Amino acid sequence: MMSHNTTNDNDQAVAVRDVYKSYGDVMALRDMSLDFPRGQLTSLLGPSGCGKTTLLKIIAGLLSADSGEITVNGHPITGPGPDRAFVFQDFALLPWATVLRNVAFGLELRGVAKSEREAIAEKYITDVGLRGFENKHPHQLSGGMRQRVGLARALSVDAQVLLMDEPFAAVDEQTRRKFQEDLLNLVKHENKTFIFVTHSIEEAVYVSDQVAILLPRPSRVSEIIRPEGFRHKDADSIRRDSEYLDIVDRIWASLRTYVE
Repeated sequence: MMSHNTTNDNDQAVAVRDVYKSYGDVMALRDMSLDFPRGQLTSLLGPSGCGKTTLLKIIAGLLSADSGEITVNGHPITGPGPDRAFVFQDFALLPWATVLRNVAFGLELRGVAKSEREAIAEKYITDVGLRGFENKHPHQLSGGMRQRVGLARALSVDAQVLLMDEPFAAVDEQTRRKFQEDLLNLVKHENKTFIFVTHSIEEAVYVSDQVAILLPRPSRVSEIIRPEGFRHKDADSIRRDSEYLDIVDRIWASLRTYVE
């Protein structure tokens, strides 16, 4: 089903209102407005260079907007905060630290006692499928495993909003599909709000409660798509579902005019 976002403001974890952002003479975002429903996964999808990562970094507080407002749970953001956690594409792990120390690092920065932060870290290491690798170092792990460490670290700090910038782009197709299935389970069980940047139409439709299609630079929202009809199905059935395939085709038809 394709629809505009009409959910109540009280249901929004993140609200973006009239945001503008320029880099010198280049306007990246213009009049960007978008709601991110609480407890759901929203994908940002659009042509390369359309401002997806810029918007994500502004929400994270890593960049400032030229104008407009972004609120998290009704509170304007002024910079990074404990209510948001960022999962980077390049993992951003500490090379000298074990998996356990990497996952617990955000809690360590917050002054959480060692026994408590390690117990929390061990839970999320297990949740992302890395039990038994607690004492390994990043160089001893595959790319997919390092990405799981980054995801476990973001989950461990118990942020309400997880910001994911193409987190599965650097792994092979089989690992990527497994990650997508794991992500669906996390969204279902963690009750967090996920904001997910991807270049893959199939991935966006597969993992998302809501897909925001962004126009080429200067970017704003073209349309909101809510692929609802197959969300209750198991992982393999979704990929064969006719509505899933139809939505993928319709998005490609709307985006292909922007591909050189």
